[in-house]
Amino acid sequence: MVRAVDRVYSALRDGILEGRYTAGTRLGEAELAEITGSSRTPVREALRQLEMEGLVEVLPHRGARVAEWTAEDLEEIYDLRTLLEGYAAARAASRIKAKDIDRMDELCGLMEEAAAAGPHQDLDRVAECNAEFHEIVRSAAASTRLVTMLNAVVQLPLVVRTFHRYSLDDLARSAAHHRDLVAALRIGDRAWAESVMRSHVLAAKSVLLRAAADTRETRKG
Repeated sequence: MVRAVDRVYSALRDGILEGRYTAGTRLGEAELAEITGSSRTPVREALRQLEMEGLVEVLPHRGARVAEWTAEDLEEIYDLRTLLEGYAAARAASRIKAKDIDRMDELCGLMEEAAAAGPHQDLDRVAECNAEFHEIVRSAAASTRLVTMLNAVVQLPLVVRTFHRYSLDDLARSAAHHRDLVAALRIGDRAWAESVMRSHVLAAKSVLLRAAADTRETRKG
């Protein structure tokens, strides 16, 4: 049976990641308890978990709200991801199984198909496949500590819907990085895998910082 706190946590996390609770939204315990059909205790525990993941801010005497991110936050988070995911890729190169590389190769094709320009473009599908792609690498790294650290910084791309900010050139660059990473992992080249992953994350950082700058200019106008 699913614990009340786990049920509330999943409902709130999904709501944040899917955009139903936007940045800055107040998360009142009483209201959330009513919405989720639970008491305030599991709501409070769920909010603590989400605070640890960086998705929620709990402010003294002011309650909880969905976290907001500045350009400086984005830069710091992606710098951390560059280091951690690069290291994960290097570890994975000597540990990953052939069947997992084959699945990553399959995911490359699915992402390229979903990202293609036109009426059938599905960027949410790209994000879904991308999450599985990177999860395979993290799992293959076989480091519980590393995965724990990564989990603290991989939520943000989901919240800001990264792929919806990509141009066609950005999508093509991302796809090329994925293909290169598969090639590096297939031959077990640690240095190549780490280099590709670092380039991949840095490119994503550039896209988000550019989008953040555009948003600031729009607000000024």
